[in-house]
Amino acid sequence: MTGEGAWRVVPGGVEVRVRVTPRGDRDAVDGVDRLSDGRAVVKVRVRAAPENGVANDAVRHIVATTLHRPSSAVSLSAGAAARVKTLVIAGDPTLLSDRLRQVAASEAA
Repeated sequence: MTGEGAWRVVPGGVEVRVRVTPRGDRDAVDGVDRLSDGRAVVKVRVRAAPENGVANDAVRHIVATTLHRPSSAVSLSAGAAARVKTLVIAGDPTLLSDRLRQVAASEAA
């Protein structure tokens, strides 16, 4: 599945829609999926519980690690208390989009 709809280029980086599974068995980015309403999302699973922002911090960290960016380059722009969140990743939009495509392709393979 292509993940193009899960992210978009914004000034200074990309905006990514993620669906988070807290209390997972591992911390990982699990490719791209579609929600029941048809929106594409990047699937992220974290071991952290959704309490006091701990899971949000874990999401920021795993996404940053996956995209080879520092955690400080990833900010939560919407969905702090929801499973579907919007992250903004600062950096070269072309490079970040390429890395996101690789994540989507590796899951589809």
